[in-house]
Amino acid sequence: MNPRELILPLALFLVVLASGCTQQDFQAANEAGDSSPIDAGTCTKPVFEYPPVDLDETSILVPLGLMFGNHVTPVDHQYFQNYAEPEKNIAVYSPGDGRIRTIQHMSGTYYDAGKGQEVEWDDYRLEIEHACGVSSTFIHIDTLSDKIAQHAPEKGKNVVVDIPVAAGEGIGHYTGNVDYNLVDVAVILPGLLVPEHYEREPWKIHVPDTLQYFTDPIRTSMIAKSIRTAEPVAGKFDHDIDGRLIGNWFEEGTNGYAGANLEKYWVGHLSISPDYIDPNHVIVSMGDFADTEKQFGVAGNAPDPADVSVVTGLVEYALVDYDYFVPDGSLWDKISVAKGITAKNGDDVQGVILLQLVEDRKLRVEIFPGKKAMEVSGFTASAKMYER
Repeated sequence: MNPRELILPLALFLVVLASGCTQQDFQAANEAGDSSPIDAGTCTKPVFEYPPVDLDETSILVPLGLMFGNHVTPVDHQYFQNYAEPEKNIAVYSPGDGRIRTIQHMSGTYYDAGKGQEVEWDDYRLEIEHACGVSSTFIHIDTLSDKIAQHAPEKGKNVVVDIPVAAGEGIGHYTGNVDYNLVDVAVILPGLLVPEHYEREPWKIHVPDTLQYFTDPIRTSMIAKSIRTAEPVAGKFDHDIDGRLIGNWFEEGTNGYAGANLEKYWVGHLSISPDYIDPNHVIVSMGDFADTEKQFGVAGNAPDPADVSVVTGLVEYALVDYDYFVPDGSLWDKISVAKGITAKNGDDVQGVILLQLVEDRKLRVEIFPGKKAMEVSGFTASAKMYER
């Protein structure tokens, strides 16, 4: 997956609240249980007639919910990718009429394992406000259209703008990967139990089933590119169940999702959640496993974290590597569209994690890198408390 990491600007999301509907309209729509395009008061939700990218040139659509590297909690955006042709310029479109409200010029370096060296990157994040509290955010657009580029800030800066764009208008190009995040402030996700924990990224609790905002032909084309076939095909990233182990946790005293250190905000994150492609597969995703971020499967794939409560007591997971396989039993190459992908654990135990719900929203945690189950007898003084 795209290794480029981003420190997002704060509070720019709030411009969508000026889109014509009242917050009461949004809340009433959400309480009605509808997270798809709806009429809420005087607002008519957009139904997009254009995809976010040129789907003919795009290889795969990666669903919501990926946990990878420092994306310790499941991600709130999709990825459109073509790593089979990593130098190809692929068009990015505004899926509907709107106004570009923010542009961020991002740059930095990352380590490319394939090249064995640090690689520079230089690209853009922009936010488009559509109708009625719905917005689109693109991250890692490599080049902007001439119309938009003249408003772009210098490297490392972001700017508030007001640039009208039409449905289907080309806004730039991506190479390899572009992130797409759709937000609808009428939606409040039930599976992120404590909204205050996500104030660093306030849009996160408002991300809907993205596919439902497109016309049937566009949705069908996007589904054809999706590597997930389980419902919801768009993916899912809000897995919290009150009083159960499943979902996101944050180390006490680290300011929730925002973290104790802005540059490494994910260190205090922990998620025990379903895999983004194969939701039957349990993933333990940690921000601090021997001083690095890491994801593992669970030996035996049990117990189901959705069944673990205070009365369960101590849970011990042996942590193992895992990989993805297509139906004929061969490894998925991670760059080609495939259907029926399953995640399978390896046999080599990389460590152990002990977990115990001491209250419905309090979790005792201790991680033992490099240990086997027989070498771990219980919590030590190094155990930490997590919350949500």
